Amino acid sequence: MKLLVVSGRSGSGKSVALRVLEDLGYYCVDNIPVNLLPTLANAVIGKYERVAISIDVRNLPEDPDELAEILSYLPRKVTLTILYLDADHNSLIKRFSETRRMHPLSHQAMSLDEAIQREQQLLDPIASRADLYIDTTELNVYQLAEQLRERILGQKSGRLVILFESFGFKYGIPKDADFVFDARFLPNPHWEPELKPFTGLDQPVKAYLSSQSVVQDYIAQIDQFISNWLPQLEKNNRSYLTIAIGCTGGQHRSVFMVESLAVSFRKHRDDIQTRHRELVRHHGHKV
Repeated sequence: MKLLVVSGRSGSGKSVALRVLEDLGYYCVDNIPVNLLPTLANAVIGKYERVAISIDVRNLPEDPDELAEILSYLPRKVTLTILYLDADHNSLIKRFSETRRMHPLSHQAMSLDEAIQREQQLLDPIASRADLYIDTTELNVYQLAEQLRERILGQKSGRLVILFESFGFKYGIPKDADFVFDARFLPNPHWEPELKPFTGLDQPVKAYLSSQSVVQDYIAQIDQFISNWLPQLEKNNRSYLTIAIGCTGGQHRSVFMVESLAVSFRKHRDDIQTRHRELVRHHGHKV
């Protein structure tokens, strides 16, 4: 049985995630105390193939070490994945202000600002164990739903899902990245007037970057690095691996490199995904 635990700070999108998972055929349970997880798993094992449970800050044990102990009591036939959703501090404050909802910790005589900070500390034991981390700061409800469907459905086999993600350093490093590679030292199509309007998905930029031996060498070495360490990562029972490649604006070099690496890895593996963060942001590309 697949058990997906959904957690994250209030306002980060847990309710949306649970609705999406229900649509994907998961039996969903909203908000149960963590110490009841093994009991619930034993009760539903054999009845459902896929179960999703959301856990918020009020339902965690007070002692952080207890979490690992509770999870160790899960039945052996259960495959556990922890999905952690989060957003930046200001976005969470804005979302609470707009919905006028009460924060689960605000009854403890804390301001909303303090409650959101405290919640992050309390959730750290589960956040640090997350298999899949999604930063919802820049995502609307529909984009979050789409990203969840891609990531959850992408896991066709029991194998590790690899996501290659391009981004622009000037907009910040993706928080869900396991490895980050910097492409800012490579020749930049942005400074070629005829290439600037294009992206790394377009033939003129692809032709320009393909002709640069330094670009090809860098791609080959990243390919080799990931290939060398994949067996160890898979042994570690990971579900997801995110490899982020950044250039200055996330339009040309990083996009080209992500596509090149995805083509290479798809020759041997099924569970390869790509995402171009800044193209989604600036061009509305569904990528």
